[in-house]
Amino acid sequence: MNITTTFRQMAGTDAVKNYAQDKVAKLQKFLRHAMRADVTLSVEGNQHVAEVHVRSGPTHVHGSERSEDMYASIDLVVDKLESQIRSAHGTRVKKKRQGIKAGEFALQNGNGRSRA
Repeated sequence: MNITTTFRQMAGTDAVKNYAQDKVAKLQKFLRHAMRADVTLSVEGNQHVAEVHVRSGPTHVHGSERSEDMYASIDLVVDKLESQIRSAHGTRVKKKRQGIKAGEFALQNGNGRSRA
């Protein structure tokens, strides 16, 4: 797991950095491959913005949230990414389960053995 944190237009503190890394690290339990995440924390006016890009094997998700509190922005973006990951996983499982069974495939192609 590799998490990179970048601060833009704000002074970065260890507390915020550790909080963001701990929250993003919890996404690993939903992913099958090792995770690489880029976290960008910035301030635009009076809004605190948290952007996260997560890559894990074939899965790529991105989220961005803004609020008046940096910790709230981090929580919101992590919840959004968790939802995206769960949705992608559900879609993959659904496609797998809707395919034809191995026995049916064999019978369609004439490779199935008949019992006599």
